[in-house]
Amino acid sequence: MERVYRTHILVCAGTGCVSAGSLKVRDALVREIEKHGLEEEVMVATTGCNGFCAAGPIAVVHPDGIFYKRLNVEDVPYFVEELLVKGRVVEKHLFAEEERNELIPVMNDIGFFKNQVLVALKNRALIDPDVIDEYIGRDGYVATSRALTEMSPGAIVEEIQKSGLRGRGGGGFSTGLKWKFCMETKGDVKYILCNADEGDPGAFMDRYILESDPHAVLEGMIIGGKAIGANKGYIYVRAEYPLAIQRLNTAIAQAREYGLLGENILGSGFDFDIELYYGAGAFVCGEETALMQSIEGKRGMPRPRPPFPAQKGLWGKPTVLNNVETYANVPQIILRGSAWFSSLGTETSKGTKVFALTGDVNNIGLIEVPMGITLRKIVYDIGGGIKNNRELKAIQIGGPSGGCLPASIIDTPVDYESIIKTGAIVGSGGMVVMDDSNCMVDIARFFLEFTAEESCGKCTPCRVGTRILLEKLKDITEGRGKDGDIEILETISRNIISSSLCGLGQTAPNPVLTTIRYFRHEYEAHIYDKKCPAGKCKALISYIIDPEKCTGCMLCKRNCPQECITGEKKTPHVIDQTLCIRCGLCYESCRFNAIRVE
Repeated sequence: MERVYRTHILVCAGTGCVSAGSLKVRDALVREIEKHGLEEEVMVATTGCNGFCAAGPIAVVHPDGIFYKRLNVEDVPYFVEELLVKGRVVEKHLFAEEERNELIPVMNDIGFFKNQVLVALKNRALIDPDVIDEYIGRDGYVATSRALTEMSPGAIVEEIQKSGLRGRGGGGFSTGLKWKFCMETKGDVKYILCNADEGDPGAFMDRYILESDPHAVLEGMIIGGKAIGANKGYIYVRAEYPLAIQRLNTAIAQAREYGLLGENILGSGFDFDIELYYGAGAFVCGEETALMQSIEGKRGMPRPRPPFPAQKGLWGKPTVLNNVETYANVPQIILRGSAWFSSLGTETSKGTKVFALTGDVNNIGLIEVPMGITLRKIVYDIGGGIKNNRELKAIQIGGPSGGCLPASIIDTPVDYESIIKTGAIVGSGGMVVMDDSNCMVDIARFFLEFTAEESCGKCTPCRVGTRILLEKLKDITEGRGKDGDIEILETISRNIISSSLCGLGQTAPNPVLTTIRYFRHEYEAHIYDKKCPAGKCKALISYIIDPEKCTGCMLCKRNCPQECITGEKKTPHVIDQTLCIRCGLCYESCRFNAIRVE
């Protein structure tokens, strides 16, 4: 007879929580529960990532769904005593709503969670990703059974088309249409590929899904393989994702053992298997033809299109490539129907989108929201507002290929068409919130530095153009900006966009163009006034000690590596600007706000 537990403690075992010590917390919980003789009543289990990365290590206690944050090994004895022996809610680890100064025990009542809609992440923090039976227990592989035994390839493709699912990797192209092109292309061998390389800085959407629910991706690929007539699939995964790789390998082995991969799956006569290919982290391999070149053992560089991969892709065979999140949606569409999926989102952007919400926001983590939600709702209702009560300045959306959107357009809906009108793109799902301490010229330089470094060099507009943009941005942030530089940046950006071979070059100037469009005054201040309004660009700032506020505590003087601060104890100090290297240590160490940035 299966044991029934009165309490389940589900500990997050995603990369963020593991790095913060969640597995040690789990082991300590098990020991303490055994110490109290409660192992027959209480079960401790690990799950995939909970999503609320800023709060780890995390545990959710069922049946009530109480959310506990920032657990550590030292807290475990008290935690077990209060929760399991005395039956009390442990307030020390509850989530607090800062604005209302209110503790919120139940996970689904917390703004970060209650404003999300889960499709690709439907199993979030509910299953152990290493146990296939737990995935099956939540309707896992039911869609595979239906697709393989009850549906023709054409019927599968039609259902995906009717759902309105668009590729979640950045392009937003119709998934069903891409599958249809490949299905209709004649070929004795076809391939279906999953892009799990995820090269955007600050992005961890694919990593999250692979670590938390790898079978959802396998299932989506199996269904896609049946639809286009492919018997072989490859998952192109970053070698820097060791936990994702481990869980993928486990999931593939379990699926083979259960007859869900291999020959004659579920007695349907359909053969399909999946192999992992480890990517070296090249950003350009996010472009589909460059990724295919890499799998073929060549240097990852894009090739001209047409022919498109659906006609001539991997090893010259018809090929479909989608990203992790796209495949994770497929089983739910087949299981629940295209009408259900298309009821979510907007008229032209159906379903939900997963975002990595990071930056100067209180609630950092992985979120899934319906298409059409506003940036305001994401930043304030889900993200909990701006850290340290600062003002929102900008939102970078779409990663290094996206754009910086100002606070003034925060009510913009997040869907493909609305975001493109702003000059940015939805991209694969990176979203960085920036407060008013950020310099937008420096932000543009940061992203250009990344894309210029990641350019494969095949086409001149991208290889040379991004370098010219970067050098011009460096000149501006280092005080060498000249009249006409803004116009030069705009002209070169448009030339790169119109003449680059692949999406890397075609979108690389977006951070430059959007920051000029919305924050032109900051460029002008750098160029004409030789000032950085945000106080970030070292060449354009000075640290000044206010003699009215300085108490002569000596902290700034002791922390200065250049010994450029003079003054006696209990008397105002002075910074020698000719020696100052603008490291900011004096500013950071001052306890009396006596040092200002000019």
